[in-house]
Parts: sequence; structure tokens; C-alpha cells
Amino acid sequence: MTELTDQAVAAGLANFEKTHGRVPDSFRTMIAHAPEAFAGYGLMRAGLMRDRAEGGALDLKTKELVFALLDTLVGQNRGAKAHAANAIRLGLTLPELAEGLVQVLMVGGITTWNKTGDEVMRHAEEVAAELGRTG
Repeated sequence: MTELTDQAVAAGLANFEKTHGRVPDSFRTMIAHAPEAFAGYGLMRAGLMRDRAEGGALDLKTKELVFALLDTLVGQNRGAKAHAANAIRLGLTLPELAEGLVQVLMVGGITTWNKTGDEVMRHAEEVAAELGRTG
């Protein structure tokens, strides 16, 4: 890898650690086999996943919610659940998540709920319960 790629990979890894608490295994595989691809993705993610205090236009809670909803729309269960959990940890309420998931249902149809939305909501309930929040 080049020095630029190394720096970009490091920035992406640091951003995952900061915003998600760990680097998902799927991205570790990408780093091992396509480090330049992760470098590009990591820089884009590091630029986007900044809270307002760090220069982001939207707060991280909102960004996590948007990712949870988009992942739900495309049927990406693992990502949708992870982003919803992060949003809950950042203060998103279950009613707010439910309302967003209904918007996804309106755009993508009932299949989005049956394939992904239900799992996302149930996972968010578990995370909220762990945090002592139910509403």
C-alpha cells in the first residue's frame, strides 16, 4: 500500500471505532483484499460521519437513522440493525424509529417491513431496553 492509502485506511478505521465502537468484519475483509477500495470508502465515511461539533451539517443520530432507513429499504438487515442501534444509543426514540420505518414502508412497500423493518424494530427494542429506555 502507498502512504496515502495507509493514511486513508487509518482514517476509516478510526471513524468506525469512534462512531460504531468497532470495525465490522466485512470491512476487515475488504481491507485485507482491497485496501484501496476501503481507503476510498473510509475517507468518504470519515467525512460524512461527523457530528455537528466536528463540522457535520446533521447530527450523528440523524445520520444513523438515515442509514438505518436506507438499509431497510434495500434489505440490508445487518447494516440497518447496526445503524438503528447506534441511533438509539445516540438518543433516537423507538417512536421516532417506527415512524421512519413506516416512511420506508410507504416508499418500498410492505416487503420492506417484512424483510427488514420488523427485525430492525425488534433489535432497537432490545438496545433501548438495555439502556433502560422503552419509549
